Amino acid sequence: MSKILLVEDEHDLSEQIRDWLARDHHIIEIIDNGEIALHQLRVSDYDVIVLDWQLPGLSGLEICRRFRALGGKTPVLMLTAKSSIDDKELGLDAGADDYLCKPFHLKELSARLRALLRRAGSDLSSNLLRSRDIVLDPSAKQVTRDGVEIHLEPKEFALLEFLLRHKNTVFNAEALLSRVWESAAEISPDSIRTYIKVLRKKFDREGFPSVITTVHGLGYKHEDL
Repeated sequence: MSKILLVEDEHDLSEQIRDWLARDHHIIEIIDNGEIALHQLRVSDYDVIVLDWQLPGLSGLEICRRFRALGGKTPVLMLTAKSSIDDKELGLDAGADDYLCKPFHLKELSARLRALLRRAGSDLSSNLLRSRDIVLDPSAKQVTRDGVEIHLEPKEFALLEFLLRHKNTVFNAEALLSRVWESAAEISPDSIRTYIKVLRKKFDREGFPSVITTVHGLGYKHEDL
């Protein structure tokens, strides 16, 4: 699972991309305006950005330049009908990490996104995640503890997957909201605490450390003991 911002004003194309990437259980947010996209990048975190070059408001090129100037490190894949070497040079010099010319095959888009995530140190492929006696399979949407399968609702699974991918790192409730839920989702930090209680109820055993540790005053983490 990864959280992807798709900035594309061609409605049919953005819907195709969203449906394709959602099959791998990614969270996809779509914005069709450059200025709104730049604002969203200032307030939310994403694992990767898919950015069209020609947009109303601000061009993808300008969004990329400003995002990098603000210190943004998220990988950017630029989509465009511009295919000349000079245009590619402009896009890469503006801060894009990769460049995909329209029209393109959705399989190639997926492959390029996987490569960007690997380079960024966030391999979100279907490899099994293991910690303690927990094994989580992102592709099959299955998780076991000590070989016994434990049923999780989709957001419970997504929250556990995120914490397993970032073992020993503390996140406050707002950070978890930003990374695991869509920005427009109507959910509060109190709801995060409820999800954590549910995960503890399903996984914790008396005499063993909790699957999710509370770091008082800071947030929550999964410790790989």
